[in-house]
Amino acid sequence: MSPDLLSVYAPVLTPFNPDLSCNTTKFIDHCRWLVDQDAGLAIFGTNSEAASLSLRKKRKLLDGVMEAGIPARTLMPGVGACSLEETIELTCAAVDAGAPAVLVLPPFFFKPVTTEGLARYYGSLIEAVGSDRLSIVLYHIPQFTGVPITVELIETLRRRYPANILGVKDSSGDRDNLNRYLAIGGGFRVFPASEILLGETIERGAVGCISATANVNARAMVDAVSASASVGAAQAFSAVAPVRSLFQQFPIIQAMKLALARHSGDASWRAVRPPLVEMDQQTVQKFIAASTEIGFKPWTAELENA
Repeated sequence: MSPDLLSVYAPVLTPFNPDLSCNTTKFIDHCRWLVDQDAGLAIFGTNSEAASLSLRKKRKLLDGVMEAGIPARTLMPGVGACSLEETIELTCAAVDAGAPAVLVLPPFFFKPVTTEGLARYYGSLIEAVGSDRLSIVLYHIPQFTGVPITVELIETLRRRYPANILGVKDSSGDRDNLNRYLAIGGGFRVFPASEILLGETIERGAVGCISATANVNARAMVDAVSASASVGAAQAFSAVAPVRSLFQQFPIIQAMKLALARHSGDASWRAVRPPLVEMDQQTVQKFIAASTEIGFKPWTAELENA
């Protein structure tokens, strides 16, 4: 059976302590807040700085989420790594935890790679996990990986593993590519990485989005999806598009962490792991001005110096 998934997932931001260790308590609190907004949790996504986290730390955070009683049905963990063994271990942990789906990057170090090579990687994962509860959302983000998820690869995997290949997340921003995914049909689920692109495609079959800005605007995004059936996508998404456009003008991880720091009054939210760096003060002021201009200001005046 195909799993029931949510319409909006946040690649959950990872808060760090001053020594750059993960702040598990704050991470879980943020997960709870997102779930309270009816959003799902794509923990260990790109905006989670997952590539900067060890497998051991991801396992610990996943265990913490489950021990905190956060519903497994809300999870879509990012599990992909260049190492097949690490991908298998984290995928098994996610399936055992009850996650309805996992988000899987392609192995991204060796290039160029063939369709057959990628199919063997994903096939080895599926066969090693050996569970009919494993549903994979392929992760297309070629600007980071340099390894595209092609329609040819998708069709190859669906022929070989029809019970396990559920859909794709398209983070390319390429509308032509998104249209090619939407044309696959047959129950294949397509998640744009932007609520703007979801608004453009939800009436043509896109099922939801896995969007960075769900970290700061989840409720409005969930409401837009709900309203699109009655008022039309253009009207429903008109309120969320400016917020996404705002954050896209800035380093998006740092901008979202700044917004959370100022909203919570906790400046430690701004910490990012190298090689990322926090926004400088000039960029911070530009972000504040741009936020105020569109009326998006999730903080109070007394927090202006956070």
